[in-house]
Amino acid sequence: MLKLTGIVGMASDVDLGGTLHDLAHEDRVETIVLDRRDMLRKRQRTVTDKGTDCAIALPRATTLEDGAVLLLEADRAIVIRASVETWLHLKPEDAAAALELGYLAGNLHWRVAFHGSLLAVALEGPRKDYLARLDAFLADGRITLVND
Repeated sequence: MLKLTGIVGMASDVDLGGTLHDLAHEDRVETIVLDRRDMLRKRQRTVTDKGTDCAIALPRATTLEDGAVLLLEADRAIVIRASVETWLHLKPEDAAAALELGYLAGNLHWRVAFHGSLLAVALEGPRKDYLARLDAFLADGRITLVND
Protein backbone atom coordinates (compact mmCIF):
# COMPACT_ATOMS: atom_id res chain seq x y z
CA MET A 1 0.00 0.00 0.00
CA LEU A 2 1.27 3.44 -0.96
CA LYS A 3 0.86 6.11 1.73
CA LEU A 4 0.09 9.61 0.40
CA THR A 5 0.51 12.31 3.05
CA GLY A 6 0.32 15.63 1.25
CA ILE A 7 -0.38 17.58 -1.90
CA VAL A 8 2.62 18.20 -4.15
CA GLY A 9 0.75 20.82 -6.16
CA MET A 10 -2.05 21.21 -8.67
CA ALA A 11 -2.16 19.73 -12.17
CA SER A 12 -2.82 23.27 -13.41
CA ASP A 13 0.43 24.59 -11.90
CA VAL A 14 2.84 25.78 -14.59
CA ASP A 15 5.77 24.09 -12.82
CA LEU A 16 4.05 20.68 -12.78
CA GLY A 17 2.21 20.88 -16.10
CA GLY A 18 5.14 19.91 -18.30
CA THR A 19 6.15 16.96 -16.15
CA LEU A 20 2.58 15.68 -15.94
CA HIS A 21 2.17 16.11 -19.71
CA ASP A 22 5.30 14.04 -20.38
CA LEU A 23 4.24 11.33 -17.92
CA ALA A 24 0.75 11.23 -19.46
CA HIS A 25 2.25 10.57 -22.90
CA GLU A 26 4.02 7.57 -21.37
CA ASP A 27 0.77 6.43 -19.65
CA ARG A 28 2.33 6.96 -16.24
CA VAL A 29 -0.27 9.26 -14.66
CA GLU A 30 -2.65 7.45 -12.32
CA THR A 31 -5.90 9.01 -11.16
CA ILE A 32 -8.04 8.65 -8.08
CA VAL A 33 -11.66 9.66 -8.69
CA LEU A 34 -13.45 10.95 -5.58
CA ASP A 35 -16.94 12.30 -5.02
CA ARG A 36 -17.65 15.53 -3.17
CA ARG A 37 -17.94 13.87 0.25
CA ASP A 38 -14.70 11.91 -0.12
CA MET A 39 -12.86 15.10 -1.11
CA LEU A 40 -13.54 16.34 2.43
CA ARG A 41 -12.08 13.26 4.13
CA LYS A 42 -8.53 13.50 5.47
CA ARG A 43 -7.97 9.77 5.80
CA GLN A 44 -9.15 7.14 3.36
CA ARG A 45 -8.08 4.05 1.54
CA THR A 46 -8.62 3.94 -2.20
CA VAL A 47 -7.32 2.49 -5.46
CA THR A 48 -6.06 4.36 -8.53
CA ASP A 49 -7.38 3.70 -12.01
CA LYS A 50 -4.32 1.49 -12.56
CA GLY A 51 -4.86 -0.56 -9.42
CA THR A 52 -2.38 1.01 -7.00
CA ASP A 53 -3.65 0.57 -3.43
CA CYS A 54 -3.35 3.94 -1.67
CA ALA A 55 -3.79 5.21 1.86
CA ILE A 56 -4.44 8.95 1.89
CA ALA A 57 -3.52 10.56 5.23
CA LEU A 58 -3.59 14.35 4.98
CA PRO A 59 -3.01 17.02 7.62
CA ARG A 60 -6.20 18.61 8.98
CA ALA A 61 -5.59 21.91 7.20
CA THR A 62 -5.21 20.24 3.79
CA THR A 63 -8.21 19.98 1.45
CA LEU A 64 -8.38 17.82 -1.66
CA GLU A 65 -9.46 19.46 -4.90
CA ASP A 66 -9.88 18.35 -8.49
CA GLY A 67 -6.38 18.25 -9.99
CA ALA A 68 -4.48 17.83 -6.70
CA VAL A 69 -1.21 15.98 -7.34
CA LEU A 70 -0.51 13.60 -4.46
CA LEU A 71 2.59 11.95 -5.92
CA LEU A 72 5.10 13.13 -8.49
CA GLU A 73 8.07 10.91 -9.19
CA ALA A 74 10.32 10.52 -12.22
CA ASP A 75 8.34 7.51 -13.43
CA ARG A 76 4.76 8.22 -12.28
CA ALA A 77 2.27 10.65 -10.81
CA ILE A 78 -1.01 10.29 -8.92
CA VAL A 79 -3.66 12.97 -9.46
CA ILE A 80 -7.08 13.47 -7.82
CA ARG A 81 -10.08 13.89 -10.11
CA ALA A 82 -13.55 14.91 -8.93
CA SER A 83 -16.38 12.69 -10.07
CA VAL A 84 -19.09 14.36 -12.10
CA GLU A 85 -22.07 15.31 -9.96
CA THR A 86 -25.57 14.31 -10.96
CA TRP A 87 -28.46 16.69 -10.35
CA LEU A 88 -32.24 16.41 -10.45
CA HIS A 89 -33.79 19.52 -12.00
CA LEU A 90 -37.27 20.21 -10.66
CA LYS A 91 -39.83 22.76 -11.83
CA PRO A 92 -42.54 23.67 -9.32
CA GLU A 93 -46.03 24.26 -10.75
CA ASP A 94 -46.57 27.44 -8.72
CA ALA A 95 -45.33 29.41 -5.70
CA ALA A 96 -47.08 27.12 -3.22
CA ALA A 97 -45.42 24.04 -4.73
CA ALA A 98 -42.07 25.86 -4.68
CA LEU A 99 -42.46 26.60 -0.97
CA GLU A 100 -43.39 23.00 -0.19
CA LEU A 101 -40.51 21.68 -2.26
CA GLY A 102 -38.09 24.08 -0.59
CA TYR A 103 -39.35 23.03 2.83
CA LEU A 104 -38.89 19.34 1.96
CA ALA A 105 -35.40 19.88 0.53
CA GLY A 106 -34.32 21.87 3.58
CA ASN A 107 -35.84 19.41 6.02
CA LEU A 108 -33.98 16.55 4.32
CA HIS A 109 -30.74 18.60 4.20
CA TRP A 110 -30.48 18.23 0.43
CA ARG A 111 -27.82 20.29 -1.29
CA VAL A 112 -29.57 22.50 -3.83
CA ALA A 113 -28.90 25.18 -6.42
CA PHE A 114 -31.33 27.60 -8.01
CA HIS A 115 -31.46 28.06 -11.78
CA GLY A 116 -34.17 30.60 -12.53
CA SER A 117 -37.47 28.87 -11.76
CA LEU A 118 -35.79 25.47 -11.37
CA LEU A 119 -34.54 23.85 -8.20
CA ALA A 120 -31.55 21.56 -8.78
CA VAL A 121 -30.95 18.85 -6.17
CA ALA A 122 -27.50 17.23 -5.96
CA LEU A 123 -27.79 13.44 -5.86
CA GLU A 124 -25.66 12.22 -2.98
CA GLY A 125 -27.31 8.80 -2.85
CA PRO A 126 -29.37 6.54 -5.09
CA ARG A 127 -31.59 8.45 -7.51
CA LYS A 128 -34.57 6.21 -6.67
CA ASP A 129 -34.41 7.35 -3.03
CA TYR A 130 -34.79 11.00 -4.05
CA LEU A 131 -37.62 10.18 -6.46
CA ALA A 132 -39.40 8.21 -3.73
CA ARG A 133 -39.34 11.32 -1.49
CA LEU A 134 -40.71 13.39 -4.37
CA ASP A 135 -43.34 10.85 -5.47
CA ALA A 136 -46.38 12.72 -4.12
CA PHE A 137 -45.18 15.98 -5.72
CA LEU A 138 -44.64 14.27 -9.08
CA ALA A 139 -47.87 12.25 -8.95
CA ASP A 140 -50.15 15.25 -8.51
CA GLY A 141 -48.20 17.53 -10.85
CA ARG A 142 -46.93 19.99 -8.23
CA ILE A 143 -43.46 19.51 -9.72
CA THR A 144 -42.06 18.11 -12.94
CA LEU A 145 -38.64 16.69 -13.72
CA VAL A 146 -36.83 18.82 -16.30
CA ASN A 147 -34.20 17.49 -18.73
CA ASP A 148 -34.56 14.02 -17.38
